[in-house]
Amino acid sequence: MAAPTVIFHLSDLHFGLEDSRALAWARDCIVREQPSAIAITGDLTMRARHREYEAACAWIRTLPAPVTVEVGNHDMPYFNLIERFTDPYRRYRGIEALVEREIDLPGLALVPLKTTARAQWRFPWSNGWITRDALAETLAAIDALPAGTRVLVTAHHPLVERSPKGKLLTRGGEAAMAQLAQRGVLAVLSGHIHDPFDMVRETAAGLLRMIGAGTLSRRIRSTPVSFNVLEIDGGAIRVTHRNMEEVPTPAMQIDAVPEDAMPPRAEGEPVAPIHHVPEVDPPVH
Repeated sequence: MAAPTVIFHLSDLHFGLEDSRALAWARDCIVREQPSAIAITGDLTMRARHREYEAACAWIRTLPAPVTVEVGNHDMPYFNLIERFTDPYRRYRGIEALVEREIDLPGLALVPLKTTARAQWRFPWSNGWITRDALAETLAAIDALPAGTRVLVTAHHPLVERSPKGKLLTRGGEAAMAQLAQRGVLAVLSGHIHDPFDMVRETAAGLLRMIGAGTLSRRIRSTPVSFNVLEIDGGAIRVTHRNMEEVPTPAMQIDAVPEDAMPPRAEGEPVAPIHHVPEVDPPVH
């Protein structure tokens, strides 16, 4: 029997406010265990400074596995608004030259979905927005895969979209979830909120599993620094939220995407207690 495909899912490294000890630990795990691929779901930098991108590139070059990276809201210029509006992804392109946009493994593909926008008619701009063009590009990539290929979609923002009574965390998220569920996507991998989660949501086209990674930066929210280890065997995915504190996976998992979906903005802010959830494996469709 073939061994499961192992993918390391990292997110929110935030070079500029990175946790050097956590990054060294994650790299050691990668070197020792040799996963089939590494998915980094955005926010490589803190403020998209050139030196932050240089540090991120240097770290990625040390990883001995195929890497895919999706852009996060922190990866666009923060101080230079002219560049943000005219060429928001110019600095990010240095990362794109080092990694693979889509990773194809035996019978499995990692396909990106862009959820960032240079600006929006709402605040904060850091919230997700899946444009029609971005969704169309992802769906076209999925549809072009050989029949029977299992698909993981990588995005920065969780696709959860709030009702009109709350914040629309990811504009266009509900429509995107339905389209991805219709195509039988195994799961959507994301980051942004700095706490890991593993949930299944109902869509107009069926169930969709969404898996979030924590952070490897000093901007922790409710749980310690961590990354996800995904073991994929056929259509089943086993997720472990791995951390240096030896906190078990169920205790690392939050049960809902928080309303503000934002980590603490600065060092020294109080950290909320760890959320405990029942030790129940989420269903796999």
